[in-house]
Amino acid sequence: MWLKPEEVLLKNALKLWLMERSNDYFVLQRRRGYGEEGGGGLTGLLVGTLDSVLDSTAKVAPFRILHQTPDSQVYLSIACGANREEITKHWDWLEQNIMKTLSVFDSNEDITNFVQGKIRGLIAEEGKHSFAKEDDPEKFREALLKFEKCFGLPEQEKLVTYYSCSYWKGRVPCQGWLYLSTNFLSFYSFLLGSEIKLVISWDAVSKLEKTSNVILTESIHVCSQGENHYFSMFLHINETYLLMEQLANYAIKRLFDKETFANDPILDDPLQITKRGLENRAHSEQFSAFFRLPKEEALKEVHECCLWIPFSHFNTHGKMCISENYICFASQDGSLCSIIIPLREVLAIDKTNDSTKTVIISIKGKTAFRFSEVKDFEQLVAKFRFKCRAASAPYHDISTEVPISSDSTDPSDNIEVQSLTCQRECSKTVNTEALMTVFHPQNLENLNSKMLKEKMKEQSWNILFTECGRGVSMFRTKKTRDLVVRGIPETLRGELWMLFSGAVNEMAANPGYYAEVVEQSLGTCNLATEEIERDLRRSLPEHPAFQSDTGISALRRVLTAYAYRNPKIGYCQAMNILTSVLLLYAKEEEAFWLLVAVCEWMLPDYFNRRIIGALVDQAVFEELIRDHFPQLTERMTDMTFFSSVSLSWFLTLFISVLPIESAVNVVDCFFYDGIKAILQLGLAILDYNLDKLITCKDDAEAVTTLNRFFDSVTNKDSPLPSSVQQGSNVSDEKSSLIKVDITDLIRESNEKYGNIRYEDIHSLRCRNRLYVIQTLEETTKQNVLRVVSQDVKLSLHELDELYVIFKKELFFSYYWCLGCPVLKYHDPSLPYLEQYQIDCQQFRVLYHLLSPWAHSANKDSLALWTFRLLDENSDCLINFKEFSSAIDTMYNGSFTDKLKLLFKLHIPPAYTEVKSKDPSKGDELSKEDLLYFSQLHGKGKVDIQAYLSQWQDELSKKEESIKDLPRMNQSQFIQFSKTLYNLFHGDPEEESLYQAIAVVTSLLLRMEEVGRKLHSPTASAKEFSGTVCASGGPSEGKTESHLKKDPSSLREEPQWSFAFEQILASLLNEPALVRFFEKPIDVKVKLENAKTSQLSFRTKM
Repeated sequence: MWLKPEEVLLKNALKLWLMERSNDYFVLQRRRGYGEEGGGGLTGLLVGTLDSVLDSTAKVAPFRILHQTPDSQVYLSIACGANREEITKHWDWLEQNIMKTLSVFDSNEDITNFVQGKIRGLIAEEGKHSFAKEDDPEKFREALLKFEKCFGLPEQEKLVTYYSCSYWKGRVPCQGWLYLSTNFLSFYSFLLGSEIKLVISWDAVSKLEKTSNVILTESIHVCSQGENHYFSMFLHINETYLLMEQLANYAIKRLFDKETFANDPILDDPLQITKRGLENRAHSEQFSAFFRLPKEEALKEVHECCLWIPFSHFNTHGKMCISENYICFASQDGSLCSIIIPLREVLAIDKTNDSTKTVIISIKGKTAFRFSEVKDFEQLVAKFRFKCRAASAPYHDISTEVPISSDSTDPSDNIEVQSLTCQRECSKTVNTEALMTVFHPQNLENLNSKMLKEKMKEQSWNILFTECGRGVSMFRTKKTRDLVVRGIPETLRGELWMLFSGAVNEMAANPGYYAEVVEQSLGTCNLATEEIERDLRRSLPEHPAFQSDTGISALRRVLTAYAYRNPKIGYCQAMNILTSVLLLYAKEEEAFWLLVAVCEWMLPDYFNRRIIGALVDQAVFEELIRDHFPQLTERMTDMTFFSSVSLSWFLTLFISVLPIESAVNVVDCFFYDGIKAILQLGLAILDYNLDKLITCKDDAEAVTTLNRFFDSVTNKDSPLPSSVQQGSNVSDEKSSLIKVDITDLIRESNEKYGNIRYEDIHSLRCRNRLYVIQTLEETTKQNVLRVVSQDVKLSLHELDELYVIFKKELFFSYYWCLGCPVLKYHDPSLPYLEQYQIDCQQFRVLYHLLSPWAHSANKDSLALWTFRLLDENSDCLINFKEFSSAIDTMYNGSFTDKLKLLFKLHIPPAYTEVKSKDPSKGDELSKEDLLYFSQLHGKGKVDIQAYLSQWQDELSKKEESIKDLPRMNQSQFIQFSKTLYNLFHGDPEEESLYQAIAVVTSLLLRMEEVGRKLHSPTASAKEFSGTVCASGGPSEGKTESHLKKDPSSLREEPQWSFAFEQILASLLNEPALVRFFEKPIDVKVKLENAKTSQLSFRTKM
């Protein structure tokens, strides 16, 4: 590797370096201890230790080249190499390209300047194709070289960053270097002759956390496949941990999360990932989640400034966050003040000429925001003005409160006409009013105490709107939260849910979208629509709105439209209950966008087949229970009780367990605070019932206790009619319970557990996501092993090891074969056995690693034929059951089983004539050859009916009889014989095996000749006998030369064939052959060797 020229004082360097070559201008040196027997003694050990611990060029490579000028003690380092071949290549290039040119210069200074310029040019040329894009490219290139040298990973493996740290091996810390790449966490240390090399794939990490104890003040704990690893003594441990957390979750998403992978362009190209890119991505995710903005909004700039609060008459200090379409502000002084300004709302941007560095942003509704102490405020104003001009398309309003923008560039008159036309057409089918206003209009003439309280709530909100503004750009303060906790008034719920959830922004960005989706989705029939129809009448069946066609039709349209919009989620149970409540308080189109907000960013991954998001939040909930109620966790032996009980709490936001009039108050808090509100309420419920839960004897009693509590929850201020209120319809027995008001319960949850921060929840989610995914993967593995173990002789432990190798090979393809069309991502919706399948190329790698016949010269052909034999449905993929059946036969099969397998490999459909496109490679097949031959006679994927039929045949299939096997023809038998010769090569009994196969071949040919003479006296097989057998032994070469000389001879002579029984009977007569195939194989050693060499073997290929 060429290095940026740096000065080296040769006088001091000679103690650590040895001269290998030199000329008038350059010196090639070798590091002491490298390439010497015994490591160069004590000096070599000390040098190696220094190289590992110290951060210098010396630690990178054992060879280097220095540029020297006569009569000077100062040298310049210009190149280094990890091995002799690499450094020699650089030396030869210098001699051939530089040495002749240097003689024309008159002064040493000119020579040095020329060499420096040339080397810098070479580095710049290399940099065009290099992955080194960090702040210090030179230092990063050194680390990249050591990373490649130490771990031998493919060049596609992208190094993201590296850190100096200690790895704890037992109670001893080993100082070294931690390398974080896209797919691996790697550590290297060399101390006094003791080398530690650790490579952990991110997808195998089940736990990643920061810990501290008496010995380790602060460390990072990594658990992978049951092994614990601790790293400490970081300079910036928080930065390191966050980056590791991102990379681990990134790998999990790329490998296991189909939905996220498909929607995230960055995951498609891991080679573009950098440390800075990951940090920016984390900030953008935090930004969009906090302000509830569309996921596409990336954080562009952050400025510290002060915002003038007009109703409080003071400046609050905080940060202005700017994205492509929004200007946001969040205070940092405890006032809990935040605002969101969409650029579509901005009318003017001004600046003051005084020293306050003030920016004034005026928006629609005669509101202005004043930001002061803004750094570079003049440039910022210019940027804002440019952005506002770009976003200055005309706007229109769908309602008085919610401004809606248009992406169209048509004149405003046309837009208004189109919008009104679209609304009129939409109104024919879509409800433009919330169901609550239709079925329960407020009677202003008959105001009871509850209605008066409701009006007082409305008045409180109107006062807030007067102070803080109304709509998307309102000030959100502590007072806003307090009003939400008290419960949002019925008439304002739809508007404020849209506002706090961020759905208003999505709706504004997509005018007319819902009407289009409704029209396109009407009449569609699939699994999702069938499930929707089945659940329509189960959604709040006691409410009048859903006892009529109006409510049912609206619910059908919203759910069907969402299933059409997002087929990856489609429809999931619990979505119907949530949507029913949304339709009560929001217009139909608004209810659709609220459902989008809940499913796609407020509760990510909740509504899919594996409900991963809900499982993750349940794990977070369990951690919070351990922290806050240690006495309860000591009493409960199994924490899964809380998971089973709380699943419906998370999926339906308590709507399924609380009366509807109480549940809507919970939904109010959820749209304002997100999942934090649900977690806080869950803790408050457990706290309220703590004494009763501790005394419960079993889970059933605990469930009964919680159900009784939910029945006792009321909303004493609810203005809903008693016929609708579920809490008022309880039996006399339940009405004797002590009532708990939902407002008091929510207020208590905020007071006791309001200190839970968003950042803590995010960190807990990331950490537990790893655990949940690995638990699900373990369940998949156990189910697969249970099915497969019934059909093979391998032990469960051996099957487990084999499954790990099988899956790891598949993941290696995910890591580095980005263009692989079939194996794009993991699909958890498939049956367990079909979730992980390998293609022919991956099978070849595993065959080379695991097969006892992999030493054969034609091993690639054997791997291809075995794959074709296993690929019964011709989809060019095989699952673990098919794979393990072949490996089991090779390891544990009887003589007859192994011979039958070899026999079947040499007859159709497995057998096909194989010839490499590149004759120089001999029997070795390229990746393209494998792909071509594996697809021959392919039928494509079978449909579902064919799959079910095949499954039924599998259940009723009897053991295959050897009499059912077809006969082997002439050319197939020749190849079968050649395969046997290849298998015997290198065996201790090689000669006797060759002799035995020659005897068997001659016997079979004579038997065939005798049989043929009985039917046709002219037929003869003597000629082939001569090619297979020559005086005293076999000759594969003669067979091949005869076939090459006269390939048409086989076609001219009458074809002859052999039955499997004939071959089996003949081979059984030869003890050497029987011993060869019945030779026991140490499966444990074979699997262990495969595991340790899998990564390096894959790298070579």
